[in-house]
Amino acid sequence: MDQFARTQLLLGKKAMEKLKNSRVAIFGVGGVGGYSVEALARSGVGAIDLIDDDKVCLTNINRQIIADVKSIGKYKVDVAKERILSINPKCKVTTHQCFYLPENAEDFDFSQYDYVIDAVDTVTAKINLVMQANESNVKIISSMGAGNKLDPTGFIVSDIYKTSVCPLAKVMRRELKKRNIKKLKVVYSKEEAIVPFEDESISCSSHCVCPPGTERKCTDRRSIPGSVAFVPSVVGLIIAGEVIKDLIKDVTE
Repeated sequence: MDQFARTQLLLGKKAMEKLKNSRVAIFGVGGVGGYSVEALARSGVGAIDLIDDDKVCLTNINRQIIADVKSIGKYKVDVAKERILSINPKCKVTTHQCFYLPENAEDFDFSQYDYVIDAVDTVTAKINLVMQANESNVKIISSMGAGNKLDPTGFIVSDIYKTSVCPLAKVMRRELKKRNIKKLKVVYSKEEAIVPFEDESISCSSHCVCPPGTERKCTDRRSIPGSVAFVPSVVGLIIAGEVIKDLIKDVTE
């Protein structure tokens, strides 16, 4: 008997062994990625790589599972690692305190991974992740736009070339087509993005709360999206569910 006994009742012993021997890399440990990490850890995935350079910010608390008043100012990968090990001390957790960019892509050996989760928020990084995963013949799933949305029931799993409405998905379709990428599993929503309220009393542009020493501050962004607790969490859990199902597919069919 172990902490994954209830999962084994549904998936079976062979599937649990497969998960235990799987390695998943999560690029971006924020609102979406953090919940993916949580679900993978609670599903018994044996090795998890965390890639992010952000520190927990006060404004993360409303939606990120690793964020609370005690974790403010700590690196997200460190907080996530501690959380994973509190769930499964046997999990092998590797942290990379950096933002994934084409410039440091060579620092990552994608052939080590059984699955890659793209939960980053820059198009350049997302495209490069897809390219690297494809070159290494590694499965990847990407999160499309989750900011400025309120309907968690609107998110679905699809191929990038079957998406519509989502502006980020549109850019990804165009850029991946140029690079001859034939398919990409994504989670997206057709919900039109909501225009955030302009409230200078809570604006990061004049009330920055990023911890001292933070290199990538919210004030550096052209616009700061609004978000809630019940949208990125759902996206992250949907992604984790797809990863788990794909990893065990060959032992449950």
